[in-house]
Amino acid sequence: MEYKNYIGQVEFDEDADIFHGEVINTRDVTNFQGQSVSELHQAFEESIDDYLAFCNERNETPDKPFSGQF
Repeated sequence: MEYKNYIGQVEFDEDADIFHGEVINTRDVTNFQGQSVSELHQAFEESIDDYLAFCNERNETPDKPFSGQF
């Protein structure tokens, strides 16, 4: 999944019956989870928006997403 150039990698935890994911193209740790695909998409986007707002509140530059190219 991708949002604002950030990429989320998702796994399904069968025991907990939940999807969980993390943003993989940045050094900062950003996680999200959901019980359905639509809930997962919403949580991913909210996680990115919250991360960007948090950085803004602290006057910090958010870690830009890695492009994967050199």
